[in-house]
Amino acid sequence: MFDILHRYLLVFLVGGWPSGPIGGFALTLILAVLGLGLAFPVALVLGLARMSPWRVLRWPAFAWVYTLRGIPLLMIVFWAYYVIPLATGRTISAFHTALAAIVAYEAAFLSEIVRAGLLALPRGQAEAARASGLSYLQSLRHVLLPQALVNMIPSFVNQFVSTIKATSIVYVIGVQEVTFSAQQVNSMETTNALQVFLVLAGFYLLACASLSALARTLDRRIQRRRAAQ
Repeated sequence: MFDILHRYLLVFLVGGWPSGPIGGFALTLILAVLGLGLAFPVALVLGLARMSPWRVLRWPAFAWVYTLRGIPLLMIVFWAYYVIPLATGRTISAFHTALAAIVAYEAAFLSEIVRAGLLALPRGQAEAARASGLSYLQSLRHVLLPQALVNMIPSFVNQFVSTIKATSIVYVIGVQEVTFSAQQVNSMETTNALQVFLVLAGFYLLACASLSALARTLDRRIQRRRAAQ
């Protein structure tokens, strides 16, 4: 395993870069960061719509969340791969196809984190905001969301862990992330599949364990701050 890591470390880390496009674990992180970052504004709108007093907003958000949460990401990737070019009339790169699928999928999960964060606030916060003369939207913007977003941070980090793992699926449409790189290395080695995929598992384990530890640390700090208030 260490021999595989020694010979192919750069392939696992950055794919064919700098002589070719960036890939490997670097592209995995880029996909995860962009996917989660672009999904957050969508998730915020969906989460607020789920809690809206207006049905015209609640029901479309409900349909998005429960439909996409109930469908495997692999299927969404395939839909994006075939449907987006038909809908736009343009050829879309595998990277952008994968990114669009991840954004749509992760927005459904993040919206539930947003909704849970708002529901976890003491009911008196909303009542006090409304009693002070703020409208529903103003109370969300100035009172509820700032508090809820702080409480959501550990959950967002945990969702980032899930997103990193989920990106492994997009190799099926040719995105050259770390799983794709491992497949390339395995093709070159032919007889060391176990060692190659142990190295791949090590990359995922190191990244996800580190982020999970960060999420626990953030959660403890938030709990201590709550207790001190």
